[in-house]
Amino acid sequence: MRNKIRQILWLLCCLPVLTGCIGEDDYANDPRGNFEQLWKIIDEQYCFLDTKGIDWDAVHDEYSKLIIPSMSNDDLFDILSQMLYILKDGHVNLSSASRISYYDAWYQGYPWNYREDILYNYYLGSANSGYRTSAGLKYKIFDNNIGYIRYESFSAGVGDGNLDEVLYYLQICNGLIIDVRDNGGGNLTNSSRIAARFTDKLALTGYIQHKTGPGHNDFSEMEPIYLEPSNSIRWQKKVVILTNRRCYSATNDFVNVMRSLNNDNEDKRIIQLGDQTGGGSGLPFSSELPNGWSVRFSASPHFDKYGKSLEDGIKPDVYVNMDKILEEGIEQGDIESQKKDPLIEKAFEILSE
Repeated sequence: MRNKIRQILWLLCCLPVLTGCIGEDDYANDPRGNFEQLWKIIDEQYCFLDTKGIDWDAVHDEYSKLIIPSMSNDDLFDILSQMLYILKDGHVNLSSASRISYYDAWYQGYPWNYREDILYNYYLGSANSGYRTSAGLKYKIFDNNIGYIRYESFSAGVGDGNLDEVLYYLQICNGLIIDVRDNGGGNLTNSSRIAARFTDKLALTGYIQHKTGPGHNDFSEMEPIYLEPSNSIRWQKKVVILTNRRCYSATNDFVNVMRSLNNDNEDKRIIQLGDQTGGGSGLPFSSELPNGWSVRFSASPHFDKYGKSLEDGIKPDVYVNMDKILEEGIEQGDIESQKKDPLIEKAFEILSE
């Protein structure tokens, strides 16, 4: 039962859309009614209004002026979407039968720090290059005896049998790289199941709060989240996790959980390398407008083991700008540098120390 909170978290995030327990008033199915209902849902249930310093009343005043009785559904959808973009939250979506709004500035405009052509052609290569697959995991042993795991989506199911197979194969390695770049999230169950292979004791990994009322600061006390170690094969050697800005939601959670396994009084055994993750720490819930459109939003804030919010992402221990390094290689006429992934090369250095 020590892991009860974590289990609840798993259950919630296994569902693609959750229905919030919202006491909804009756609003007319017209542009004004749908606007008012959406504004109210965010006002009472969204969990980061005060954290992000958003004056939601002022937003109401601004966007209320744009709502007119004769406007089309497309125009209404555009205006409501623009209003939601103010939240700057990739977990916030407005969905109709034919459209969905999506905020993506959490990764747009940042160095990509990932090149699939380099990764595939040079490190994974052809079928005889020595990389294997197990469920959603790709893995191999490099010539320097460093193990490598590539996990592209936490929506890809990974069972304990898969993890046993992978870790048994990699057990001879001196260190391990876990590459979750461009992993936009998915199922928190997979995040915890994998992380449980990297600890030998119960570990506090963070806290969660839940909304208890309509006020912007109506939250429960912080409830601790624990990770229990797996009863099967576990990895206790050094690990480097590769991240970029496109690591979001469950991937953000995974990075936090893995980093929390470090002992504060010892050198870090688990190191994050690359760029800051994209964030996305609020558990998403959903509700419905009078016209049937669905709105998804962050409802329960998540914190690290020190009580710090994870919504804006997690900064790396070692920052590497792959884009810049490759550009410098081109300027210097270094053809060989274009075949190498700077993040993996840096991970090799760290794991070979």
